[in-house]
Amino acid sequence: MPLKLPNIIGHRGAKAYAPENTIESIQTAADMGCKWVELDVKLTKDSVPVIFHDDDLDRTTNGHGPIAEMKYADLCDLEAGSWFSDSFSGIKIPTLEEAIEIILQRDLGVNLEIKPCPGREVETAEAMLDVLSQIWDDRDRLLISSFSYVSLETSMDMAADWYRGLLLESEPMENWAELADYLDATTINIDGRTATRDLVDSIMDTERPILAYTINDPQLARTLRQWGVDAVFTDDPDTITEDMFKAH
Repeated sequence: MPLKLPNIIGHRGAKAYAPENTIESIQTAADMGCKWVELDVKLTKDSVPVIFHDDDLDRTTNGHGPIAEMKYADLCDLEAGSWFSDSFSGIKIPTLEEAIEIILQRDLGVNLEIKPCPGREVETAEAMLDVLSQIWDDRDRLLISSFSYVSLETSMDMAADWYRGLLLESEPMENWAELADYLDATTINIDGRTATRDLVDSIMDTERPILAYTINDPQLARTLRQWGVDAVFTDDPDTITEDMFKAH
């Protein structure tokens, strides 16, 4: 399998230690030894791909309302750190391009989750892939994932040779296996906190790597590893470590 997945992937950077989906969070994850990070990609009103999770700005910035209604220039006036701690006040929402620049500097792999606002499933994937195609060339250290099969379908059409991960909700849809086949998904990404042994077994039957989100409990990480999960996303790469994950 050429996709060079580590056992541990920093969730939104290192979300327990720095504001999620920021340059500072990516740097922190790298400093803590992560080889890969996971980041969320959304679009501004004027179709600039940025690293952001929620549909609304309120939780992680001093802005309000839907990010889909904000132009990029207006986002630049917001700060995205003081909600986490005063020591991070003043930091910004990064563009995809800015985030990739740091990822390349730090020699990281990345799982980019397409997180479209409702109705922008195609547009978000297109804008993200347009940027990526100009600045990313290491296909073995890039995984494009989404809960949106429309976004993954767009990725398949535009960049067929880049690896795709199908994200499953806590209660997976019945036809996940058919969807994974249709999308030519390389990985299946599951909610490790609610996953059952049966689900893991059935994914293993498809011979795809299994990635589990979001695991901050060492015992759960060990259990998932014993079941056959290949990698976990964690907010806390200081507690969930490669060494611990490899120990049986």
